[in-house]
Amino acid sequence: MLFEQLYALALFAFISTFTPGPNNMMLMASGANVGFVRTLPHMLGVTFGFGAMVFLVGIGVSGIFHAFPLLHPILKWLCLAYLIYLAVKIATSRPNISSDSYQPMTFLSAALFQWVNPKGWSMALTAVSLYNPSASIQGLIWTAMVFIIINIPSGTTWVFAGKQISTLLRKPAHILWFNYTMAFLLVASTLPMML
Repeated sequence: MLFEQLYALALFAFISTFTPGPNNMMLMASGANVGFVRTLPHMLGVTFGFGAMVFLVGIGVSGIFHAFPLLHPILKWLCLAYLIYLAVKIATSRPNISSDSYQPMTFLSAALFQWVNPKGWSMALTAVSLYNPSASIQGLIWTAMVFIIINIPSGTTWVFAGKQISTLLRKPAHILWFNYTMAFLLVASTLPMML
């Protein structure tokens, strides 16, 4: 991969991972509810799960959509249904100052979530088609690694933003409203991809 391509890919990865989306909304909600340490497996699941997704999409998962175009809208609606389910879980987390009721995603759950994340699909398909046009394995490895490296500061930023907001969430009612807001933003962040 040429330096110019690598630079352009890094810029794309930076912008796409730092902008709001389902992963970032859930990381922020988790950071606010349980802090950085308990959110770390979730954040690492996003980081490595998305890197693996980029690699596998580049190898040929995207070819399945070309062979079976009906799968794309079906997957889109299944993704939306799952995101709504996650939003309901965030919204219905009982407000509790001790944060015992909030269960952050595990590493595996967060890694698998990438496969139902509409923004993730859009990012992965764009990255492998624009920044690895030769479809080389070496290019795919570079593409996946760039996303893994950039996802670490991105995820950390969103978790810490949530943790900083948590200092304002002193009362159960504040936590409840924050969780409602994060649930709404989680669903709203997918609408541009769904439409």
